[in-house]
Amino acid sequence: MITRRNALKSAVFASMAAPALIQKAAASEEAMKPDGAPVDLSKLERRNVELVAPPFVHEHEQVATLEPAIIEFEMTIIEKELEIDDEGTMLQAMTFDGSVPGPLMVVHEGDFVELTLINPESNSMPHNIDFHAATGGLGGGSLTLVNPGEMTVLRFKATRPGTFVYHCAPGGPMIPWHVVSGMSGAIMILPRDGLKDHENKPIKYDTVYYIGENDFYIPKDADGNYMRFEDPGSSYADTLEVMNGLIPTHVVFNGRAGALTGDNALKSTVGKTVLFVHSQANRDTRPHLIGGHGDLVWETGKFNNPPERDLETWFIRGGSAGAALYTFLQPGVYAYVNHNLIEAVNLGATAHVVVDGEWDNELMAQVTEPTALADAYKSKKALP
Repeated sequence: MITRRNALKSAVFASMAAPALIQKAAASEEAMKPDGAPVDLSKLERRNVELVAPPFVHEHEQVATLEPAIIEFEMTIIEKELEIDDEGTMLQAMTFDGSVPGPLMVVHEGDFVELTLINPESNSMPHNIDFHAATGGLGGGSLTLVNPGEMTVLRFKATRPGTFVYHCAPGGPMIPWHVVSGMSGAIMILPRDGLKDHENKPIKYDTVYYIGENDFYIPKDADGNYMRFEDPGSSYADTLEVMNGLIPTHVVFNGRAGALTGDNALKSTVGKTVLFVHSQANRDTRPHLIGGHGDLVWETGKFNNPPERDLETWFIRGGSAGAALYTFLQPGVYAYVNHNLIEAVNLGATAHVVVDGEWDNELMAQVTEPTALADAYKSKKALP
């Protein structure tokens, strides 16, 4: 039976029929069905973990106290319309578990990640998942392609400690479109003995926050107003034109301009250590904590490499996730930004961290309040 959704899906696929190297790679992978010898994992413990929406992260041990296990996750792909700024701009989003970015998964090196991926019948598009942390099969992408009304289970071994991006990659031009429509997230694979500093000494964090940065490309109509669409498929042609210009209309944290400000600002306290995990699945970015620093920064996100120290701004390559550790020393409102300040201030890539505690005048003090110049010259001689 030809339904409206199937007709739409066929039209979208027809518009994507141009040959591409990545489509050839996907076809090659599809032809290479995994047929290796069975692996007996029956003696491994299974642990089911319920994911939570960013910026928060599910409970986990920083140092593994148990043997490697099969860590079970479940994610449902949800296509839905999202408001992405205070002006009412709407995005036909494609999401993992309903959030942009998708949830942060945390396991330990040597664990097995076992993901159940569900594409409900109510969706209009095929989807899959490519784990940058995984080995083989286009990161799992060639083994997880599910049409609406289907589900699949992928298992891979976590062999490399660090932070890694995952994203939807269903083939050809659908790859960038799905990614910039919200379909990306991250996984953190911790060393079994926990994180280490530049001297290989153990370190711990009090809180971990996951910040997923997204670039959106919302078309405008002839009057210059942002367009709104009925469903993802109907947005494709106009969105593609904006995408190919390579200039985003919005650059945001966690799916919306201001998503991590005001009542939703991140929280901490003087003396507490926060691990910021930051991902960008498509473009380069430059995180910066205004008023603070990166005490320890795994800029490339790979924990086998010693962290850099005392960074003011760090660089996250497009298609990767990094991690930065900071112990707050002063109270106040800190701005965590993409230090392309145009993107931070004008396009939306700003978060706030509200920190409680006692002020330390040795670290910073206002010696003189703003004063009229004539009065300032008179009082300057009286300064200690």
